[in-house]
Amino acid sequence: MTILDQPKAVRAGEELDAAKLAAFFRNALPGIDGEIAIEQFPSGFSNLTYLIKVGARELILRRPPHGTKAKTAHDMHREYRILSALKPVFPYCPTPLVYSEDPATMGCSFYVMDRIPGVIPRTNFPKGLTLSPADARRLCENMIDVWVELHAIDYRAIGLGDFGKPEGYVRRQVEGWSQRYRAARTPDAPDCEQVMRWLAANMPPDSAQPTVIHNDYKFDNLILDPQNGLRIVGVLDWEMATIGDPLMDLGCSLGYWVERGDPEPLQMMRRLPTNLEGMLTRRELVARYAEKTGRRVDRFEFYFVFGLFRLGVIAQQIYYRFFHGQTKDERFRMLVFAVKILDDTALAAIAAA
Repeated sequence: MTILDQPKAVRAGEELDAAKLAAFFRNALPGIDGEIAIEQFPSGFSNLTYLIKVGARELILRRPPHGTKAKTAHDMHREYRILSALKPVFPYCPTPLVYSEDPATMGCSFYVMDRIPGVIPRTNFPKGLTLSPADARRLCENMIDVWVELHAIDYRAIGLGDFGKPEGYVRRQVEGWSQRYRAARTPDAPDCEQVMRWLAANMPPDSAQPTVIHNDYKFDNLILDPQNGLRIVGVLDWEMATIGDPLMDLGCSLGYWVERGDPEPLQMMRRLPTNLEGMLTRRELVARYAEKTGRRVDRFEFYFVFGLFRLGVIAQQIYYRFFHGQTKDERFRMLVFAVKILDDTALAAIAAA
């Protein structure tokens, strides 16, 4: 048994044309040639991720999902560009190899990068990797420290000065995600209007120190060294990265962070091992981040509620595709219940605030 993250057979309806890919590789990546084997990493809910074995070489291919509702959320070129800019100064990025918009290969844009083999912490750690409470705490600290490294990068110096619009970032996020939710709402989903009104009325000012932000920084987008499960060797899934308020990046991650003491409905939708004994609480996570960066986080409740709401919007956008028959992936059927739980949790956090 291996603890490395492993792909599986490609899901029905999401197959790639091996012959077209082989021709593409011969032209675009000289020196990469041979028999092609294609598998798929099945756990993601957004962009589709494939393992492409070409001879002895292992590559990762990313493409948008079928039946995309929000096209701007699946911009392959943005993802490829930020990886290309960050790789020289942030070694945790995979090495991007080639980007293509040629419709002849698969009918959509896509890019290819080298694979970073390792362990990806998902709902639970794989058998064979056991963390003591002290180990769990140390892994959380390492996760935050890598995040701090990202937020310390001079984005202008690496050519990303035009990559985002940090001025007015908080307002655009609140208004933009509210618009996306209303556009993707289905008849069986909550209206979330109370949460959206509260966010609009309680926005903090933008950070005076905008940074590169990942916008989906969480355990299952990290790769751990299989020889040392506390060492982070990779950060994946840069599709929502931009230049913006680092505290909003923090809030996005808080939305995923289910603690040991959280109520049962929230425990039921946990998809990360954040409830393991020794893991930092949300407030401890924020305190470590503040200590390492020197940034004040005075509006914890706002960032937490925003993170919950944004995660609910993402879930609803995916559920929208299932509801309207744009995808047959049965994992998406239950996402509307996650939206309801996230709305209830956000309302409880607002009441407590």
